[in-house]
Amino acid sequence: MYNKYFRKEKGITGLETAIILIAFIVVAAVFAYTALSAGLFSTQKAQEAVYAGLKEARSTLELKGSIIATAGALGANGNVKQISFVVSDVLGGEAMDFTPPTASALNNGISANTSKNKVIINYIDKNQTVTNLFWTYAALGTTNGNDILEAGEKFQITIGNNVTGVGGGNLLDALQLAYPLSINQTFTLQLITATGAVLIIERTTPPYIDTKMDLH
Repeated sequence: MYNKYFRKEKGITGLETAIILIAFIVVAAVFAYTALSAGLFSTQKAQEAVYAGLKEARSTLELKGSIIATAGALGANGNVKQISFVVSDVLGGEAMDFTPPTASALNNGISANTSKNKVIINYIDKNQTVTNLFWTYAALGTTNGNDILEAGEKFQITIGNNVTGVGGGNLLDALQLAYPLSINQTFTLQLITATGAVLIIERTTPPYIDTKMDLH
């Protein structure tokens, strides 16, 4: 009777159990490896984004002090021929190449086409846009004597150079006298460096042009 009723009874052998267990372990290992790899990849990308953001911030300029404008003509109908300001790097960060542009032979206030300057200064107002203005710089305070702006150094940038023998023209030349920077006029300067964010300077001229003006 025992053989009659139980002769077709099937069970699971130890080998089958081992195969199933191994299959579960393999699937779990593959899933764990995939999850771990995705986590490591995400962490690496996050780290790259943090370092890229930090480098961008450390390669950014900041203003130090006021924007000083020099008159080309005085009075209620006057105009501005020169603008100067002081910059330094933020966070004591990346060094920046401030090799000045070469003056155009036309002395038109624009950098020569052959200039090797990496810092580009553009002028914008409601009437016009002028790119790659001619500029010079003077190191203030502590400096190592080269064209590289490094941590702790400050450069005074002058747009519209008027130093005898240097040439290059002034801001009036760059604007070609068609729309000179005059009274009650808002203008924007863009300082574009090789790396880092663009430094934007926006100011408005007063209703009367003096010889020297602090554009707050």
